[in-house]
Amino acid sequence: MTRIDRRSFLATSAAGALAAATPALAQAGGEDARLRAQLDRMFETLVDDSPEFATQLGLDKGARAHLKSKLDDDSLAAKARRLERSRKWLAELKAIDRAKLSAGSKVDLDVVTYQQERAVAAGERWKFGNVGGNFQPYVISQRGGAYANVPDFMDSQHKVETAADAEAWLSRLSQFAKALDVDLERQRIDVAQGVVPPDFVCDLAIGQMKALRDQPAARTIMVTSLAKKAQAAKLSGDWAGRAEKIVAAEVFPALDRQMAGMQAVRARAKPDTGVWALPDGDAYYADCVKASTTTNYTPEEVHQMGRQQVAEISARLDGILKSQGLTQGSISQRLVALNNDPKQVYPATDEGRARMLADLNKDVADLYALLPRAFATLPKSKVEVRRVPVFIQDGAANGYYQSASLDGSRPAAFYINLKETSDWPRYNLKTLAVHETVPGHHLQIALAQESTRIPILRRTGFGFSAFSEGWALYSEQLADEMGAYEGDPLGQAGYLQSLLFRAARLVTDTGIHAKRWTRAQATQYMVDTIGNTPSRAQREVERYFSSPGQANSYKVGHTVWARLREEAKAKLGRRFDLKAYHDHVLLSGAMPLTVLERHVSEWVAQQA
Repeated sequence: MTRIDRRSFLATSAAGALAAATPALAQAGGEDARLRAQLDRMFETLVDDSPEFATQLGLDKGARAHLKSKLDDDSLAAKARRLERSRKWLAELKAIDRAKLSAGSKVDLDVVTYQQERAVAAGERWKFGNVGGNFQPYVISQRGGAYANVPDFMDSQHKVETAADAEAWLSRLSQFAKALDVDLERQRIDVAQGVVPPDFVCDLAIGQMKALRDQPAARTIMVTSLAKKAQAAKLSGDWAGRAEKIVAAEVFPALDRQMAGMQAVRARAKPDTGVWALPDGDAYYADCVKASTTTNYTPEEVHQMGRQQVAEISARLDGILKSQGLTQGSISQRLVALNNDPKQVYPATDEGRARMLADLNKDVADLYALLPRAFATLPKSKVEVRRVPVFIQDGAANGYYQSASLDGSRPAAFYINLKETSDWPRYNLKTLAVHETVPGHHLQIALAQESTRIPILRRTGFGFSAFSEGWALYSEQLADEMGAYEGDPLGQAGYLQSLLFRAARLVTDTGIHAKRWTRAQATQYMVDTIGNTPSRAQREVERYFSSPGQANSYKVGHTVWARLREEAKAKLGRRFDLKAYHDHVLLSGAMPLTVLERHVSEWVAQQA
């Protein structure tokens, strides 16, 4: 799973970064220059409109220093303004003469036009939740909402090096209370329309709010993080004391209001309601699938794809497990036995968790050594493995990648959820490292964001889950082909279990939202199919209820990535160059799968 943003140029303004990063195109003429100017203006507007985006990029300085004191405006009025802006941008993009563009600029136009068309269509049709990229039907859930996002954002991304930075922190902390109330009001309006999350989503969200609320203000992450950063920067002043007063006087009362609001929603909630229960829910889920996969697959087609791939991957796993003496029981039962092998389990202690992080970071180093076998261009930046913050681990994903800041001051990281060490047996850790770091998310995102050809808007502003998650799964396949599991059959079993897990997701997500599976039914299917612990399987399933469609992006994306490479190899034969192919698809940046198919087809035609 990914979060975006990154890289390697110091700039006090986005305009300065643009000029430094694109010297050749800055001098270009004609329709290419017209398009680039339009995309650059869009980027500037997005940064100015999103203080949190500016901080993520390291652009909250110089002329934009005032943004460091603000949080994003997620009110309904702001949503309406952004929809109108997308309409305007789409009209401007359609005025570009595509026939006069260079090949690279055609990709840029196709990608950004696709994104704006989807933003307008979804924004006009669906007035509840959030529909940017992957759909999120509930403003507040265990997976999202200011109550979880803002403290994590401030702790991980708001730098404190000067007194002004610390003052900006306090300003944002005060605005946090307002953001909580904005979410609460939006939720009230959505619930009145019949947009009610299932009861356990309410329970999980309330539990996480209570974890933040039920402690002295001085011990909250909003205070302790500022104190730690101010101390490291050797700043004088009672920063912790001032933050504590804001938390006690403003944030805690807002949290109390939000918990009371969630309790009221909980009274109306029912168990096991997928998005089929929402207004026009079947059509909503069909749009969720299209948005997450960037294809035109229907929910039923995705469900059947999952069923077929589960059977195929299970057969491959069967052979490996038998070769290792695991012959009794179903695939799932044998994987459970392997998961419970004391040699595979890290102790659920601080020392055990530290050992796991160290092992993962070693796997990353080993994988870097293999990259020249399949890649001509490697990222300059490195990546490290960290633990998901404890205060959000109950509702957080099992893992996610976060790219570095644009100014290079914050490194890239893969965050792993270590609430239950039993969720992470040793034999599948290398595959996890492959997926989240190299040649998976980190390599793909870093190469695009270090590029001087791709417009900065595409390097930082747009991500397509099916592209990035599909690439990460394709990378697992590639790692196997490069010899990452040579002499390690259990490691290869971990790789196949990863593919099986993502294929099962296709069945489960569509099962919940198109076939009305219950949480227990979906959890049992995951346990029976892939051998995960019940707790991990249930946490996954709960994620699918509040993030419909997103889980489909992984295996649908991998299916398209694998098919496109094999088609290119079949057409080019001995002329197929794997390193050149990877350069072509990665250095062009993330894109919808429909655009990727055309992009690869054109490259094959050029090589023929």
